[in-house]
Amino acid sequence: MNFTSRNIALSGLLIFSIALTACGSATTPTAAPVIEEPVISEAPATEAPTEAPAAAPANPNIILATTTSTQDSGLLDVLVPIFEEQTGYTVQTIAVGTGEALKMGEEGNADVLLVHAPSSEVTFMDGGFGKDRMLVMHNDFVIVGPAADPAAIKDLGPKEAFIAIYNAGAPFVSRGDDSGTYKKELDFWKKAELDPRTEKPEWFIETGQGMGASLTIASEKGAYVLTDRATYLANKDNFQLEILLEGNKAFLNVYHVITVNPDKWNAVNYEGAMAFSKFITDPATQEVIGQFGVEKFGQPLFFPDADKTDADLGL
Repeated sequence: MNFTSRNIALSGLLIFSIALTACGSATTPTAAPVIEEPVISEAPATEAPTEAPAAAPANPNIILATTTSTQDSGLLDVLVPIFEEQTGYTVQTIAVGTGEALKMGEEGNADVLLVHAPSSEVTFMDGGFGKDRMLVMHNDFVIVGPAADPAAIKDLGPKEAFIAIYNAGAPFVSRGDDSGTYKKELDFWKKAELDPRTEKPEWFIETGQGMGASLTIASEKGAYVLTDRATYLANKDNFQLEILLEGNKAFLNVYHVITVNPDKWNAVNYEGAMAFSKFITDPATQEVIGQFGVEKFGQPLFFPDADKTDADLGL
């Protein structure tokens, strides 16, 4: 009897379900216009995968250790937001001298480096601290100083200019921070066979600070200083300094992007580092780099080089 009751109940439910289905079928013609709308609205959706990241990064945070010139010039203020929007990564930028940036890489405290001291970079790579190294761009160094040019360095070569500054005892500001710019300055003093860093004459002013801060001090002291052109041009309205020496081949200033080797440091976000490296060497980004500064200064502050080799630049 219990079995029969269950059959009767199930039969009732089945009949009720069929009735509901029939009712649903009866309303289908009135719903037809609604069905067409999603079909029309989905047409553009075929392009979405090419415009949005395929997936959110598993580890979205990356640490970029970079020279102060890329920060002080304003270039990273343009590039980093584009990269973050396109990829979903969040970049923590630490602007220090190239020497300090390389040290951060050696200690596993950064994921990717943007630096400009080629010989030190090669040493870094040879030590196994870097995994990938790619050419990004270049600009040049210049010597700026007071318009009066007390050491009369205009039209001299770099070596002769440093000798003239030394002999004149003219105020000279040195970064003194193991940056790429400082390494270049030391190279010029070495070629001049002079060593004010050791002698420490009164006119030799070591700041231990970045390029922007060192330019400010040079302006206040009426001193000469070696600087990258980009940082100077981006901030020149704040200084009483003029470009006094430029255009020599020895002033070439080349930038590479380096991923820190995850085989050395497990915590390194290698995927994020590679994403940034591919972004900054991508043709679209290289075009942005090549146009940076043109509108304001009438000239680019950096020249894109991702399609070249070190040999092409004479390195």
